[in-house]
Amino acid sequence: MMKPVTQNQVVEWSLTSGKSREDPFNDLEASASVQSPDGREQIVPAFWAGGDQWRVRFASHMPGRYRLRSVCSDASNSGLHGQMEEVEVTPYRGDNPLHLHGPVRVAKDRRHFEHHDGTPFFWLGDTWWMGLCQRLGWPSDFQALAADRVSKGFSVVQIVAGLYPDMPAFDERGANEAGFPWESAYRRIRPEYFDAADRRIAHLVTSGLLPCIVGCWGYFLPWMGLEKMKQHWRYLVARYGAYPVTWCLAGEGTMPYYLSENYEADRQFLKHGWTEMARFVREIDPYRRPITIHPSLSGRDCVDDSSVLDFDMLQTGHSDRGSLPNTVKQVARSCQAAPTMPVVQGEVCYEGIGASCREEVQRWMFWACILGGAAGFTYGATGLWQVNGRDKPYGASPHGMSWGHTTWDQAYPLPGSRQLGYAKRFLSRYPWWQFEPQPRWVDPCWTDELSELPFTCGKHDVPLAGGIPRKVRVIYQPLGRTARMVKGLEPDVAYRLRLLNPVSGEETDLGRIQPDDAGNWNVRCGGATWFPYPIYQDWVFALETM
Repeated sequence: MMKPVTQNQVVEWSLTSGKSREDPFNDLEASASVQSPDGREQIVPAFWAGGDQWRVRFASHMPGRYRLRSVCSDASNSGLHGQMEEVEVTPYRGDNPLHLHGPVRVAKDRRHFEHHDGTPFFWLGDTWWMGLCQRLGWPSDFQALAADRVSKGFSVVQIVAGLYPDMPAFDERGANEAGFPWESAYRRIRPEYFDAADRRIAHLVTSGLLPCIVGCWGYFLPWMGLEKMKQHWRYLVARYGAYPVTWCLAGEGTMPYYLSENYEADRQFLKHGWTEMARFVREIDPYRRPITIHPSLSGRDCVDDSSVLDFDMLQTGHSDRGSLPNTVKQVARSCQAAPTMPVVQGEVCYEGIGASCREEVQRWMFWACILGGAAGFTYGATGLWQVNGRDKPYGASPHGMSWGHTTWDQAYPLPGSRQLGYAKRFLSRYPWWQFEPQPRWVDPCWTDELSELPFTCGKHDVPLAGGIPRKVRVIYQPLGRTARMVKGLEPDVAYRLRLLNPVSGEETDLGRIQPDDAGNWNVRCGGATWFPYPIYQDWVFALETM
């Protein structure tokens, strides 16, 4: 019987081995050869589902009839080799953007992301590193958190596939309701773990949230070795590649384990190993989902050859305002580097970390990144990333320190998450994917010198600007030295002023502005002469063509 499925949704084909084996996961490899309606062939890896069961997951953006033929490393196994199936892909009629517009890829300009049909994709991520463990209960806790993030405008969730940060291997804090993802000594994978994880990954997609699946934390690579890590990644590609996902090879890719006694040797092994792993994932993934790696600074620095990555992910600090200069510097560095690729701020200043990094810092970091040329920004809240529970606090890291006792349900309502949603909504008024950094549009402005200096209040709290000449100019004004002037306005273009209160999300249309004969406009946004905004706080304003 032909299996029906709509565009960009997953259909599953179950296969039963014709031979029983003591260790099928290590002894066999199975795939499906898929012939598409236009005659192209792709090899889709299958995954071991336990016992004698194997499964193939498939999805396509193109309607039509697909023919599947199973292929097994043991050609004499008639249950896994030479089986045939047909799938009919029909048009999707709903409103889930991941199904309606298709999976996310790097756009042709290599600067931003888009859906398969060309619709621009705004990466506003959230950090749920340990979201697949049982401390975030299923279904109520997980679904409530997903609904909250959707309501605020988030589009991505960064989530680790069971091999977690901040704990030793096989720590009970990392188990889900079915236990651990691997047997002890990494003898074989445990499908039961991933059966439970499936429900959560599928729910993210059903909610319209793109999973950024992090294969493991970096230090698992020397623990497991390259071959076992390749098995792990082949399993992830087989299990989740048909979903609209992005791949993150590892978290803090070149950071050795906290208690490492061979730090530099471990770091070099990690860098070489993740380069090889990136090539391996590219080779086996028939869907070509975008690949990155989460770094200690820049993903480019975690591999020997940055061309193995599709986009660069950054981590630029947790030092409250002190992280601002490095954030601006690293975004600019990555945007200007070769090869060109989208830049995503993957981790900076979790809200509440160190009893600091409050909502005003979240806003500042977001606008510094987006107006600096980044294609996306990932928020984080301390207490949420490690799923701190009321009755089960996460406790200490391997180095002995705790990151705090804020619980996940206290963390997710923190105001920064909602305010970044306001920022995304404001930017969505404009063709944000065409924005370029334009620091000299304002006076005072950010300079390269500021990126090299430690943060100093009064020096660094200057406006940040970006946009599209002759179309729109967006300026973020932190609390500090106000933008005295917007410079170089085109004499033949009429602009109107739109003001965003980044705290409340309220927008105000203040009408047409009148620059002087030199094309300069002295900033006036309804406040006092010395502070030209209605309330003493940070503000965002846009000059948009009329």
